[in-house]
Amino acid sequence: MHAEEIIVGYLVLINVLGLAVFGYDKRCAVRHRWRVPERTLLFIALLGGSIGSYAGMQIYRHKTRHWKFRAGIPAIALVEYGGIILLRWIL
Repeated sequence: MHAEEIIVGYLVLINVLGLAVFGYDKRCAVRHRWRVPERTLLFIALLGGSIGSYAGMQIYRHKTRHWKFRAGIPAIALVEYGGIILLRWIL
């Protein structure tokens, strides 16, 4: 297995996780149950799951009014994926 395949596989998994965790947190919010901490949601985005996290925000209409999510998740995505493009261009 090549390094590129491992990286792509990781990014797919972490983005699916980001989507799922936003859905889970929304479900907990509606049912008045214990919630996923905001720092955990942001940490998943920082680990490479920003696209999935953003999709979760839009699909579940969750955390869309919070400025740190509305601006932070897209900013994280730009930095992460801009870095990937830059690395691909350099290498």
